[in-house]
Amino acid sequence: NMIQMAGDDVDVPEELLKMVDEDATEEEEKDSILGQMQNLQNMDMDQLKEKASATLTEMKSKAEEKCSV
Repeated sequence: NMIQMAGDDVDVPEELLKMVDEDATEEEEKDSILGQMQNLQNMDMDQLKEKASATLTEMKSKAEEKCSV
């Protein structure tokens, strides 16, 4: 790559640097979302059901604590 060979002698406009940085950040976010989706695919349905059920039970108990009549 010519820019890598030139090293510090190349002046890159500030706007371009910002655009490249924003693109890298967006890619990282996409990667983490894709990583989460991959984790879901790797779990089997029973695990997902158990996790959902546990979350629902926890939410119910928290709601009952907060909203006692």
